[in-house]
Amino acid sequence: MSKHSKNYRQNELKIRRIETTSDRLTGRAGLALFVAYMHGIQVFGWFDRWFGSIRKNRKGIEITELFKQVLCFFADGTSRRLAYFDQISRDEGYAGSIETPIEDMASSHQIKRFFKAFAWTRVFLFRRLLQTLFIWRLRITQPDVIELGIDTMVMDNDDAKCRHGVKPTYKKKKGFQPLQMNWGRFIVDAVFRSGDKHSNHGDTVLNMIRHMVLKIRCEYRGDVPIIIRMDSGFFDQKIFEICETLHVGYACGGKVYKDIKHMADNWDSSKWKRFESGKKKAWQYAEFGCRQGNWKRFRRAIFCRLMHDDSKQLYLPGFRPDTVIITNIGQGQAIDGMLEKAGAVEYLTTNGLVACYHERGSDELANRALKDFGHEQLPFKRFAPNAAWYYMMLVGHFLLESFKQDVSAPVLSIGSYASTVRRRLIDIAGKIVSHSGETILKVSKACAASLRLPDLFERCRTAPVIA
Repeated sequence: MSKHSKNYRQNELKIRRIETTSDRLTGRAGLALFVAYMHGIQVFGWFDRWFGSIRKNRKGIEITELFKQVLCFFADGTSRRLAYFDQISRDEGYAGSIETPIEDMASSHQIKRFFKAFAWTRVFLFRRLLQTLFIWRLRITQPDVIELGIDTMVMDNDDAKCRHGVKPTYKKKKGFQPLQMNWGRFIVDAVFRSGDKHSNHGDTVLNMIRHMVLKIRCEYRGDVPIIIRMDSGFFDQKIFEICETLHVGYACGGKVYKDIKHMADNWDSSKWKRFESGKKKAWQYAEFGCRQGNWKRFRRAIFCRLMHDDSKQLYLPGFRPDTVIITNIGQGQAIDGMLEKAGAVEYLTTNGLVACYHERGSDELANRALKDFGHEQLPFKRFAPNAAWYYMMLVGHFLLESFKQDVSAPVLSIGSYASTVRRRLIDIAGKIVSHSGETILKVSKACAASLRLPDLFERCRTAPVIA
């Protein structure tokens, strides 16, 4: 009788026992690529330049080493607890994959002391670091038009016992609500705030726009057109005026006041136009001038109403989601000339403006990607250490997004989330060996071939340096 018959089954266990080995093995061999990339772009010099003075004596671990271990902690994503540092500090394979001697691996207590040493003056330096990385990416990609998005992101800490700055947010959850500026999937500037701070709280937005525009004009190009997208939470004449003063275009969601609603209801039906996106959605829109309250001038307003969505369900009049877009583009201001000079005349058309504003949905993906990379629950009780942890998460997310573009693009989609990068490229079995004065990471032939690891490692070593 054949041994493959159902009457013949061999259920004997092949593995008889489990033993240990002295070989340096790791299940996170892909972290070596991320560390090699950080060395290739020479980011550690910036860490030492701005944060090196936190180290009070030579007995402790170097600041650059602590930065590297925290960034690898975020890139690894295995655990969200600081106690995980105690586990990996005893793992020689993990230490070898991130090129750190086992005696220099930080414990959870050392990480806590490191973040508690951040004063507000040093936390502010993280914003300078993010802006420096942003200019670095601009010089690499050389965009003709820069589209920025401004929005807040709620970080749910409702289950935390006690956190300084955790306040009720508009989502009925207690947490933090930082203000963020994004450029595509990159978060290029942020202000960490408590949960009760609304979108346009104080003069934070005004200062952020002014500082970022001047930095782009001074360090990238003085004539590059800049367009800022905002939702109705930033519907403020002061924001509009500073954008117009700086010759910046904006597309801001307006509030559907009674006069605007009355204007749309009485608009000639023959003058309504149609806009369709590539997602099988269709809108009708009407265009007119808007001057609210104490505004000093009329601004261009586009009233949009949804006709049908992806489900092809038609909306009856009076039940349609209405949107108002307020903009200064197409009014003969300086931004119009910049767009024409850059060859981006499509932004001057109404269809182009509606399409630009609807890209706010893509801006939301930056927040989703950040939460997938890091986490919403912050580990400390005091506000300053949590702010430093949040900014460290932003820096790690920025570096991972740059890593996807510069290194892993041949094997992974640039739009992949951090979870995909971890499962495909970081969670790799490897063995670290040393001989002839060299340290070598060995992986299986199938893994090296399918992920093109030698090619990716070379791309890490030749990555563009942060100028």
